[in-house]
Amino acid sequence: MYNIIIRYYEELNDFLHQGKRKQDIPFSFAGRRSVKDLIESMGVPHVEVDLILVNGVSVDFNYIVKDGDRISVYPVFESLDISGATRLRPSPLRDTKFILDVHLRKLARRMRLLGFDTDYEEHRDDDILADISERENRILLTCDRQLLMRKIVTRGIIIRSRNPEEQIIEVIKRLQLRNFISPFTRCIECNGLISGDISDSPEFESLKNRIPPGVIVWCPEFYRCTSCGKIYWRGSHYDKLKEKVGRIMRSLG
Repeated sequence: MYNIIIRYYEELNDFLHQGKRKQDIPFSFAGRRSVKDLIESMGVPHVEVDLILVNGVSVDFNYIVKDGDRISVYPVFESLDISGATRLRPSPLRDTKFILDVHLRKLARRMRLLGFDTDYEEHRDDDILADISERENRILLTCDRQLLMRKIVTRGIIIRSRNPEEQIIEVIKRLQLRNFISPFTRCIECNGLISGDISDSPEFESLKNRIPPGVIVWCPEFYRCTSCGKIYWRGSHYDKLKEKVGRIMRSLG
């Protein structure tokens, strides 16, 4: 038998039973196990982990646990640069490209509203989500803990809240993304980049038939998604979206 002490820090405790949170956990097991296997057997997805210390020394997920080890497991750090200390990933976790599972449509729209590169499509299965996350180096956001336990997934977090307004705040705070917010730069529908004002461009005349005549009379500026071609203007809908952005920013403090 192997006897070890393991402790989880900060939000990683959310995955543990109440009686094991924020304390040293004596743990015994038989047979050879990697630290990754040990952590996930306790219900903590490996992608939520940013640093593992064994007896005070940083190790990677392949480390084979030894009898008597003392293991400390830390989540994604919000403000500290630990790239020189962690052995878990060759590059920092916080790239600002995302892929979201099918249950997070409203969160996807809010993330695009704030300018985050957010890949979302309905009806994708877990295999496709995991493959795109790995291939395009995107952070996978999901409510499914088992999806994040797939070996192929190296970047991702569990979304705790079921409220879209709370979800966007959760993501921004946990990954320290406030400085990356750039509202109205991406298409909410397809994630494409939105161009500058096209009202004086040669193509605008051919696009007028896609704009209500009454809007053309009063609106001086029009914008177009460079991917799907959707045309945007600053009407009443824009004002509502601007209010939504304001609420999010105020919630961030």
